[in-house]
Amino acid sequence: MNTIELWQAVLGELELSLSKANFTTWFKSTFISEISEHSLTVGVPNMFTLTWLEKKHAKEIIKSVQEHTGGNIKHITFRVETRQIPAQMVPVAGKPEPQPVYHAPEQPVQSPKDFFTEQPSDVQENRTGEFSLNGKYCFETFIVGKQNELAHAAAQAVSNQPGGVYNPLYIYGGVGLGKTHLLQAIGNELLRKNPNLRILYITCERFTNDYVSALRTGKMNDFKNRYRMVDTLLIDDIQFLGGKESTQEEFFHTFNQLFQNNKQLVFSSDRPPKAIPSLEARLSSRLEQGMMADVGSPDFETRVAILESKCREKVYQIEHDILNHIASVVQTNVRELEGALNKVIAFHQFKNIRPTLDTVKPILTSFQPSSLKKNVTPKQLIHTVSIYFDIRIEDLLGKSREKKLAFPRQIIMYLMREEMKSSYPSIGNELGGRDHTTAMHAYEKISECLTADEKLQHDLELIKQRLYTS
Repeated sequence: MNTIELWQAVLGELELSLSKANFTTWFKSTFISEISEHSLTVGVPNMFTLTWLEKKHAKEIIKSVQEHTGGNIKHITFRVETRQIPAQMVPVAGKPEPQPVYHAPEQPVQSPKDFFTEQPSDVQENRTGEFSLNGKYCFETFIVGKQNELAHAAAQAVSNQPGGVYNPLYIYGGVGLGKTHLLQAIGNELLRKNPNLRILYITCERFTNDYVSALRTGKMNDFKNRYRMVDTLLIDDIQFLGGKESTQEEFFHTFNQLFQNNKQLVFSSDRPPKAIPSLEARLSSRLEQGMMADVGSPDFETRVAILESKCREKVYQIEHDILNHIASVVQTNVRELEGALNKVIAFHQFKNIRPTLDTVKPILTSFQPSSLKKNVTPKQLIHTVSIYFDIRIEDLLGKSREKKLAFPRQIIMYLMREEMKSSYPSIGNELGGRDHTTAMHAYEKISECLTADEKLQHDLELIKQRLYTS
């Protein structure tokens, strides 16, 4: 087995444990640079990839290589380099494999690191005007956890090398998980390094309104100059392009011009491009062609860290066991977590008393997950899923077994069992009078897929957020 075959075998195994977006991001343009009896050197395209693979995937790579080489490889290193193999250098049977041609490494990109600090005193609270950026949204005030470290690292890489390998950057996740924070942190960091850059942060709604206004007033040239003459374009909530055909057309041309001129594009959404209803295929493919990073709900440790940071920011002291209790009750998103903390602080400042567990617990009753779930009905769940997947309710309840209908139907059955504790016969009845064994099969299938399918995990998280907050 030559080095190319060995690396393909290793990548084949790694691909099974990663989402398509993550696999493409981290292993595209990698290769075995050198191999000896006990060590392996992997070539990578840039320092950002090098740092990430060292931190996250070194053990997996060694294990896989050992399985294919008899277990002699004990040490792995990563090196920034690229290779080109001209057509005439393709191996010919019976001839030695040609040596790859190496080029000088790219300029290193600052490696990702976790920040957990107080807000710097010199941070501007607001920056108005064309940039529309809020100075408090910076990398120093963003709390990094397992669920957002990829998005955070990618955002930092973009701020260090705009228009580079991660273009466009597409960050997606549920409400209140820090997407806007990361977009604005990129803009603020770029401006800090170069105040002369033309950076525009905008919501998708504002982009649409500006376009409609330009059409109505005959000022399309002004619109194009505003959006196509920037160095970095940051658009929040890009999912609202769905169904707006004329706006999509204009966005398509804006995207193309900026991308062709190596200008940085960053977008946020509540879902991956392919899950946006009525989004043109050509737009979906462009949004996916760079770097896609998802953000999930913060785990318990991250929620506690966020609360500690907010307390320092507000110069208000709360005992650690109370913060732990808040973090255990409020689990949905960062915005709701901060809202709960603000409610606790306001109550105790008004009463002029110190917070205790006994005084805090009654305040948090409105944030209890159980109070959100108890009023949800099967009809509400079916309605939520139909909107999420852009499918008619009649089709979901119908007899068709098409994959585009069967999968959302199975998700409904899974959630009815998992969230509402419905019996299998009642689940079948709600879904068009199906047999209870169909509901059992759906629940078992979704449960099994959840362990390895990141996209499915994300879909379920978003559906539940919409279900319980609508």
